[in-house]
Amino acid sequence: MDKISILKNSVQEYAWGSRTEIQNIIGDPGSLGKPMAELWMGAHPKAPSQVMVDGEWLCLDKAIAKDPESILGKRVAERFSNQLPFLFKVLAAERPLSVQVHPNKKQAQQGVERENLMAIPLDAANRNYKDNNHKPEILCALKPFHGLIGFRPIEEILELLAKLGIPSLADEITLLTNRPDWHGLRLFFSALLCMEVSVRHEAIKQAVTAAEKYRDVEPAFSWIVELYREYPGDIGVLSPAICNLVRLEPGEAIYVPAGLPHAYLRGLGIELMANSDNVLRGGLTPKQVNVNEFLNVVEFHSGHVRKVEKVSNDVCQFIYKTPAKEFELSLISVDKKCTFTSAMNRSAEVIICLKGMADIIDIVSGQRLAVSQGISFLVPAIVSRYRIEGCATLYRASVPDWHL
Repeated sequence: MDKISILKNSVQEYAWGSRTEIQNIIGDPGSLGKPMAELWMGAHPKAPSQVMVDGEWLCLDKAIAKDPESILGKRVAERFSNQLPFLFKVLAAERPLSVQVHPNKKQAQQGVERENLMAIPLDAANRNYKDNNHKPEILCALKPFHGLIGFRPIEEILELLAKLGIPSLADEITLLTNRPDWHGLRLFFSALLCMEVSVRHEAIKQAVTAAEKYRDVEPAFSWIVELYREYPGDIGVLSPAICNLVRLEPGEAIYVPAGLPHAYLRGLGIELMANSDNVLRGGLTPKQVNVNEFLNVVEFHSGHVRKVEKVSNDVCQFIYKTPAKEFELSLISVDKKCTFTSAMNRSAEVIICLKGMADIIDIVSGQRLAVSQGISFLVPAIVSRYRIEGCATLYRASVPDWHL
């Protein structure tokens, strides 16, 4: 494969998905009203993109298997075992996602081996590990985006719980008050998730009653009320008092490493992650919840989270810097005064146009590909250099250059 190629992508429909956002991006009015949650761009075997090879559409994972060095480049093919190391998504949340956490690589490998030995089918409801990879990720807002990311500082948790005044949680809160550190946080959080049903329901009722009184002055309480409407019997309703409430404005991003509990609440964003679909859920979901596995994976660090630094190394490009080895996200904006020219040393890149129109030009061969809103494409490593002209906003998924 030696050309820049359009991608055909799959859309995941989940109950929390937006009924308008992805449809509007990809120009699919016939799907308005369906809960389109995620547009996947990549080579994950669950839903690989398709690419044109020798006049036929071929799944990207199979195209890479046929010619890994041309698509990935020699060093990246060797480093990541002939696999595209990232998965690129557009995520559209109309309703809250689950409280969840992603495993590190060792946990994922052990989990897959364990569940394979137990002969649990990959598509079974009680399957926790779908692949042997970790799943660090970055989410960049396209519209205002709300989420719960990591544990608040412990003093904030105790302050908010005191304002709610939940008598049914007195014993659990004492665990954290007596030991305001990571160990106390683990004891407290574990106790919440393992409460008896009757006690849990009473605690939720008490919390929501108090939250309704003060929701106009405390955003966390407003979200408690909203989550209660979605999941009235779920202790995850209290998550806004325990986790950092984050609002991202368009162009702002947050990095979520393995082990960090989080829940995306509402909004439209670009998501880039290691090539994995491993999710351990702890609440706010009708899906499988394995409390023990969830608690084994969670890192009980507390504190405020920082937004990702956006660095400009080109007049047309901003790069979102993270510690991830598998991926790097960048925002490219071109207009009449500004064209983008790629670096010469690069691996496979997946790019999506989210606004306007542009031409992608292979500088060596002269190939020219026209793209517009909702169109994504693959630039294989064998294309040594390309240029983007026009008037458009694009997001690019690539491999960090220190791997090249």
